[in-house]
Amino acid sequence: MMIKRIVGCCLLFLQMQGYGQDSLYVAVNGSSRAAGTRQAPLGSVAQALLRARTIISKDTVHIYVGPGTYLLKEPIHISEEDQNRIVIEGDPGHKPVLSGGIPIAGWERTKEGWWKCKVPEAVRYGFRFEQLYVNGVRATRARTPDTGWFFVDSSKERIGVKGTGRVGEYAAQTIYTHPANLQTLRKRDEDDADMVVAFYHKWDYTRKPVAFLDSDSGRLFISGAAMKPWNPVQKGSRFILENYKAALSAPGEWFLSPAGYLYYIPREGEKMETAEVYAPALTQLVTITGTAGHLVTDKIFRNISFAHTADRMPANGNEPMQAAAEIDAAIRIDWAEKIIFQNCEVMHTGNYAFWLRRAVKNSAITHSFIYDMGGGGIKIGETALPAEGTPLTEQILIENNIIRHIGLLFPSAVGVVVFNAANNRILHNVIADSRYTGISLGWMWGYAVTKQYTTYLDAQGRLQYANDKVLKNPSVNNEVAYNDIHHIGWGELSDMGAVYTLAESPGTHIHNNVIHDVYAYDYGGWGLYTDEGSSDILLENNLVYACKSGGFHQHYGRNNTIRNNIFAFGHYQQLDFTRVEPHRSFSFTNNIILMDHGAVFHGPWDKGNILMEQNCYWSMNAAAPLFMGQSFSAWRRLKDKEALFADPLFKDPLQGDFSFKSLKTARKIHFQPFDYKKAGVYGDDSWIQKSKMSEHEMEAFRRIIRDREKTYSAYYR
Repeated sequence: MMIKRIVGCCLLFLQMQGYGQDSLYVAVNGSSRAAGTRQAPLGSVAQALLRARTIISKDTVHIYVGPGTYLLKEPIHISEEDQNRIVIEGDPGHKPVLSGGIPIAGWERTKEGWWKCKVPEAVRYGFRFEQLYVNGVRATRARTPDTGWFFVDSSKERIGVKGTGRVGEYAAQTIYTHPANLQTLRKRDEDDADMVVAFYHKWDYTRKPVAFLDSDSGRLFISGAAMKPWNPVQKGSRFILENYKAALSAPGEWFLSPAGYLYYIPREGEKMETAEVYAPALTQLVTITGTAGHLVTDKIFRNISFAHTADRMPANGNEPMQAAAEIDAAIRIDWAEKIIFQNCEVMHTGNYAFWLRRAVKNSAITHSFIYDMGGGGIKIGETALPAEGTPLTEQILIENNIIRHIGLLFPSAVGVVVFNAANNRILHNVIADSRYTGISLGWMWGYAVTKQYTTYLDAQGRLQYANDKVLKNPSVNNEVAYNDIHHIGWGELSDMGAVYTLAESPGTHIHNNVIHDVYAYDYGGWGLYTDEGSSDILLENNLVYACKSGGFHQHYGRNNTIRNNIFAFGHYQQLDFTRVEPHRSFSFTNNIILMDHGAVFHGPWDKGNILMEQNCYWSMNAAAPLFMGQSFSAWRRLKDKEALFADPLFKDPLQGDFSFKSLKTARKIHFQPFDYKKAGVYGDDSWIQKSKMSEHEMEAFRRIIRDREKTYSAYYR
């Protein structure tokens, strides 16, 4: 009897240490002292990971996470110490939520009809937050104007420290605007100490603390790095002012006072007594970090929701940076392999969702929902060139994901951006409702034989620009295919493309994508955009329509191939081209160009070294358009051999049906029909429906266009 008791105690001890226990359970009512069984679950994923380190297993350790919301006090960190193959898994029907927020409660009405509460963490510890979520909806930090922008009349800059980089290290700027724009600030309040100004200029976005303001003269004073000479804040730049109490005026707006009191104006139907309100406290929810020679491998997250991450503006503000490249991500991965996120959700963030950053390979994000991002969706690779001997991030699969409603804090953020990374595949995603570019490939500007620009990290960890003619673009052999990219731009920034490329990129293949509804604030709302030395890229079998500045634009590049695409219903023009160079810029063959207004071409197509053959052009208006100021027959003799001006015979293109009712015309230019309906996500009907924008959202997009353009094509009427 005594022997049996000893054996039983030993077995219990071994089970508590994890030997033979390959499954651990987590529940919201669990305990760190529990065994981690279904009957006695642990209380957090972090506790389960610590327990998993004690398990010796030749198979997979499963961590099953029960439904509910888990408030994280710190990010979940996975390192090289986590040596087992681990699956962290929730219930697909009731995904657990790993939240970086703190709940806000204790609301009471104010005399103005607002709601007010004291945030204990802000009062006791000076905790500040810059985002807020009410009943699963992002609230707006108090701003003026409530919609639209003010405009800059002019600006002046005084550089204090030039430094050694391309941009001065420190400067002071004076921004001039009409005094009426600052009328809400004529009576300053002690609560206005942390006021922020945010500028929208070309393709960039800048946020700065307001150092001083003179409302009578219409002057704002800011400081930080010098303005970039290629994209300064200048006359015509737009701005908003936020985070001061007098700006609190519209439903859905909030303000946190320096004393720790939170004010909120509820939206229609909101009852603050029962509302679920979260303020984000953590910047990251998950970090996966190995080291050289000791990669983190074989970690899978499945059926997990991640929510409520913070972005906090640095003391000197956010300097402008293409693609919001410096903004961090809720889930960040370095030195890792075989990392998979499957059927997960990331939502309500101040930053990007994922960053597969340094030396990450053979990893995937699939069938996941990324929604309501302050930044963008997914970043791949480093923004600085990897150090000598550091492996490149490569072989990342981004497939069957929905990335929607992004760039809400940093409008220059991108749906999926590939920096210095190679051999990646971006397939069958829906990227919609983005303020800037949908997919961006590459992080160098120019050609290797001339001085080519890229970024590097300085001693303070800041991204700086440098050029060198021995640099070689590592972002090669990337595939972008079968994506549905639409409702991009929303009239907020300029110089964007649904698919955007940079530098020499041999092996890069962009095909079978559907792109539509791209609308920039000013210039440059293109579908396919080969920019800044883009070379050796194949773009084929894409359907591109309803883009403000045209379906295709090449700024400058070499030996690109644009073939067998459909470009339709560009607003200002159908096709754009900027720089004439002695080498072959691109070939443009077997494409169909359909228009109902606007020009056919913009830029020196007649002078460029462009191979053009067997393209079909057609106008749905009665009058034939001019081709670079001349008739079609003259254009055909000059440039486009064996081209046709003929109806391509689509079934109903004005309603988005580009299938052929007859191939009679297509065959004459050797156009190969492709099934554009395969683009987008796949799976069950509920997943496909989740990818679609509502009619209300699409009408909001059309309204922006109508407000910006007094007349537009039949597609928008």
